[in-house]
Amino acid sequence: MWNDTDTPLAYFISFRSYATWLHGDKRGSIDRFHNRYLSPYIQPNEKWLHYNEQRLKAKPLLLKARHRKSIEAAIRETCNIRNWLLQAINVRTNHIHTVVSANRKASLVLNAFKANATRQLRQDGLWPYSFSPWADKGSKRRLWNERSVAKAIDYVLNGQGDDLPDFDD
Repeated sequence: MWNDTDTPLAYFISFRSYATWLHGDKRGSIDRFHNRYLSPYIQPNEKWLHYNEQRLKAKPLLLKARHRKSIEAAIRETCNIRNWLLQAINVRTNHIHTVVSANRKASLVLNAFKANATRQLRQDGLWPYSFSPWADKGSKRRLWNERSVAKAIDYVLNGQGDDLPDFDD
């Protein structure tokens, strides 16, 4: 019988940069009331989107090459210091995907990634604000067998499209 003390082989952890997918967006969204497995997204709503855009503290954070390098370095350093096995990472223009084996709960791994990436972005002069450069929460999927770990690694490395060019250097 499974219980919450069992440790998966790895986690597939993803998180988005600030304000890059707001409620009301044409892609649909999920909120705390519509967050069940396989439940449909909330339908697009222009008024809700406009309301959310007006409440932003800064422009959406689109990750340029220097942001992506900074974030990847921070996540790699976090894994090295904590002896976690980073099996795959892909930092895109508005989100980060990782596959990591860690002896901690997924929420602690996600929080460590976000905190250290924030610290690194600030240290590199890429995030001047006092608030977080990340959307709230993130995805924390548990991978229980070798097949699911391999599929997640393949998705992170090969399922995100072409490598992003370094246009801003």
